[in-house]
Amino acid sequence: MKAFVVEKYGKDGLRAADVPEPTVGDGDVLVQVSATSINPLDKMVRNGEFKRLLKYKPPFVLGHDVAGVVTQVGSAVRDLRVGDEVYARPRDLRIGGFAEFIAIDQDDVAPKPQSLTLSDAAAVPLVALAAWQILVDRAHVTPGQKVLVHAGAGGLGSTVIQLAKHLGATVATTTNSRTENLVRSLGADIVVDYTKEDFSQVLSGYDLVLDSLGGANLEKSLTVLKPGGLAISVVGPPDAAFAKQLGAPTLLGLVMNVLSRKIRKQAKTLGVRYQFLFMQASGTQLRELAALYDNGQLRPVIDRTFPFDQTLEAMAHVEQGRTTAGKVVISMAPGNDRTGPATEKA
Repeated sequence: MKAFVVEKYGKDGLRAADVPEPTVGDGDVLVQVSATSINPLDKMVRNGEFKRLLKYKPPFVLGHDVAGVVTQVGSAVRDLRVGDEVYARPRDLRIGGFAEFIAIDQDDVAPKPQSLTLSDAAAVPLVALAAWQILVDRAHVTPGQKVLVHAGAGGLGSTVIQLAKHLGATVATTTNSRTENLVRSLGADIVVDYTKEDFSQVLSGYDLVLDSLGGANLEKSLTVLKPGGLAISVVGPPDAAFAKQLGAPTLLGLVMNVLSRKIRKQAKTLGVRYQFLFMQASGTQLRELAALYDNGQLRPVIDRTFPFDQTLEAMAHVEQGRTTAGKVVISMAPGNDRTGPATEKA
């Protein structure tokens, strides 16, 4: 089958290749991929940023999002059948969405939202799961709380805004003037144009901040939290809980604590908390999220759709910061190259 594989770690390590179709275990489903999408995690894995924790052995197929049709099921598969339209974020060490077929553990797969096309559904799994795990599992957001979402027009940010509003929060976000109308349409109550204002000078008393930028932005984010508030970063620095999540040795957990010591100390001084989040695969959560897409509480924001043979161009489009808002999708459908205002995608 055709696939895009990481032949070696590094910016130029991804290439097109013909590889064997995956084998299907007893608890797996084989999915013919209709579409996938690009996430910052694809770049990080390609570049080897997690190679000490996620021990992929090049060559391996890249791609963390999948939407497609089940073509084969293992003998122990319970609730999925050949012909089902599904979506998934395959678990770590079993990724491979940039391919014509992928074998996925049944526990990571869910029927796609009925209201979405397979192409649009491919934009959903990783960011929707991350949003759920941030807001529901970690922060336990309740009605009336205040949530700040950085980069609200991005794939993750646009999803977090919508889910936080569904949970009853007051939502602030940072973006620029080009996407202000978009983030307001998604539910943002307060919009800070980062090109004109410093969010830390105009916001205060927040229960939760989602940081996807890191560095100085994360440090300033701590200052807008109320006492006991929580800052969650998806870009780091990682902490010991991350090493534990991946089953890494205790020593590596100590290393992670050292990496995050500065930000954790700053948080403690301010009377707030810091956590790193590395999202996990979950078909169960994708089923719950599908219902939210189908009842109109959530919608994907899509910047552009590239055909599969232009996967490298799609990666470059994202890495060079050419996206206006939302996700970049890669479709297996021939000639499927769509460009348009992200606000018009639903």
